[in-house]
Amino acid sequence: MSGPDQPQSLYAAQEPIFPRRVSGKFRNLKWWIMGITLGIYYLTPWIRWDRGPNLPDQAVLVDLAWRRFYFFWIEIWPHEFYFVAGLLIMAGLGLFLFTSALGRVWCGYTCPQTVWTDLFILVERWIEGDRNARVRLWNAKWDARKWRLRMTKWIVWLLITVATGGAWVFYFADAPTLAKQLVTFDAHPVAYGSVAVLTATTFIFGGFMREQVCIYMCPWPRIQAAMMDPDSLTVAYRDWRGEPRGKKHENTTGDCIDCMACVNVCPMGIDIRDGQQMECITCALCIDACDEVMDRIGKPRGLIDYLALSDETAEREGKSAKPIWQHILRTRTIIYTALWSLIGFGLVFALFIRADIELTVSPVRNPTFVTLSDGSIRNIYDVRLRNKHGEDREFHLSLTSEEALRIGLEGTNRLTITVPADTSFLQRVYVTARSQDPAASVARTDLRFWVEDLESGERAYNDTSFNGKARQ
Repeated sequence: MSGPDQPQSLYAAQEPIFPRRVSGKFRNLKWWIMGITLGIYYLTPWIRWDRGPNLPDQAVLVDLAWRRFYFFWIEIWPHEFYFVAGLLIMAGLGLFLFTSALGRVWCGYTCPQTVWTDLFILVERWIEGDRNARVRLWNAKWDARKWRLRMTKWIVWLLITVATGGAWVFYFADAPTLAKQLVTFDAHPVAYGSVAVLTATTFIFGGFMREQVCIYMCPWPRIQAAMMDPDSLTVAYRDWRGEPRGKKHENTTGDCIDCMACVNVCPMGIDIRDGQQMECITCALCIDACDEVMDRIGKPRGLIDYLALSDETAEREGKSAKPIWQHILRTRTIIYTALWSLIGFGLVFALFIRADIELTVSPVRNPTFVTLSDGSIRNIYDVRLRNKHGEDREFHLSLTSEEALRIGLEGTNRLTITVPADTSFLQRVYVTARSQDPAASVARTDLRFWVEDLESGERAYNDTSFNGKARQ
């Protein structure tokens, strides 16, 4: 017990929630989205994509060993991380855009926590029954029937979570190969550890914590208010039409018959009639439930609906609300869309103009230069050549400068080297100036390294400098 002088606990114990089954357009939309997103997640690692004999044939692969990201015909190298950064920025702007226009539609339809929780509730309803049956089972003693139903449900959940963890690790290695290694216990311990962690977290978050993750662990409910304004469409209750509420046989003027259908279908366990709440994920299942009741009692649909705060005054006066497109197309959403499109265009443009061969030059400055026996001055450079093609290529190295300089490659008398397919090659290069040449006696001489793909004729360059004796 807590007395008046004792501090009250800030923790509220979890109240079990048993959402009732509902049908309607928003529930059907959620079924479709759940099926599509789960299908993409589980099946994508098994899609094959032929990139040639020297490259992996998995369509989507994060190859940590070789530091590559493959997405169908696109290959991202480590130094091209700006593509990933750009995609993350686009994802953030997209989240801002949809929240500003339609509230927490991400949370209600496509968030992984929502999708897997929906799947777990579907299994739970299939095994234990609908809401009333699950409530009775929750309150029942632990007899043989309760143990049987609970164990059956938990086993199905466990199979789903193992598949979830397994699908995740397939994105980081060849899926068929890794699947065989996992089954035969030949996989790396990291793979088993990753599957175990994801299995445990999915089992706990989707099966037991559910709405607690959204309320206490996710930061988005606390951020969303900054993304919304009075023109944002979100799920709300038309209290001016529904109040005063009461049973159908009672002499009330409101359309709400206080049937609690909207509460019983809510996966967050809230009452939308109490107004906007942080816990609401805008899943719109309460709209389907209320529309079903309105149909049965002969009242118009839309007592609970997607509404904008800016339309409330007009609707209270019996006027029509603004068209939906006026709520969606406004200054904020147009700015978000423009920024999102600009970044997307920039990424696509950068993707198509990037070269298939590249070089970077790192001068070796310890020592800054070397004086040879004949008085010549030599500088040393580490040149990294990148071949992004799917086959080996012959690269020819050269340099240009206003002064006379000679180039040589370590380990060969030729200026042509073979760079393996889809890899980088580090080559040490020597640049020499004779003692009588001006470059040998001045502090700095600009030069440009060139590399040419002898098969395609494509060229790339990198600017650097040559240091002479005057630098001492």
